[in-house]
Amino acid sequence: MENINWYPGHMKKTRELIKENLKMVDAVIEVIDARIPASSRNPIIDELVSGKPRVVVLNKSDLADAEACRLWQEHLEKQGNRVMIMNCMSGTGVKELFRLLEKMEKEKYQDRVQVKPFRLMIVGVPNVGKSSLINRMTGKKSAQTGDRPGVTRGKQWLKLKNNMQLLDTPGILWPKFEDPMTGKNLAFCGSIKDEIMDVPTLGMELIGVIAEKYPDMLMARYKLEEIAETPLDNMESMAVKRGCILPGKRIDYERIGRLVLDEFRSSKIGRITLELPETDND
Repeated sequence: MENINWYPGHMKKTRELIKENLKMVDAVIEVIDARIPASSRNPIIDELVSGKPRVVVLNKSDLADAEACRLWQEHLEKQGNRVMIMNCMSGTGVKELFRLLEKMEKEKYQDRVQVKPFRLMIVGVPNVGKSSLINRMTGKKSAQTGDRPGVTRGKQWLKLKNNMQLLDTPGILWPKFEDPMTGKNLAFCGSIKDEIMDVPTLGMELIGVIAEKYPDMLMARYKLEEIAETPLDNMESMAVKRGCILPGKRIDYERIGRLVLDEFRSSKIGRITLELPETDND
């Protein structure tokens, strides 16, 4: 697959929105996907919000490798971030997040009178679960949710259950992915719309990554006797096992590609993390 370049106009507006409103907030909550913590951290966000206290939420932890989540938490904390491992769909970690935010509020107003609510901004790339987190924090359906990127539009100030205020922003990607694998990881996890992707090729590349990192899970899920030499060979064996066959005994690459993407995203293959933090030895 070629390097993915995806930067619609509304994302440019989101960048300007974040920049304009940053001075009004006390802290930033950055939501990232626990399956791809590096790829789902937007360098533009890093550049825009540097200097503000930040909480990094490793969301979708229920879909990710638990040990990998622990390693990422450790790695991000070493960089000076406050880090929460969460599942915003179920609400796991929300109480702990509130406790952390209230501690940050106390630190800010330790020696002075608090005259206005503690204000937060929530940021992240599309489809990392910002809306699910907002709904948990407000106690009602304040934000639209969906498993497709680009659901949130415009800006809205919301009142949280603890009377803090939260500015929601639409998901923002960046103009060009320097590392082609970043774009692929975002596409695997659904942060780039499938409509603009070559689904059979994307599915085949995902099979290649899982075969390398979690071969036993792939073999168990698709009843493979062994991992073949190439992702295409594995894909064709999987298609036969799942009955993804067209007339004339031809492989239905579109169907098996879509199936493996769906089963990865819903954790039916297993709890998978596609990238690990760099170590001091790397």
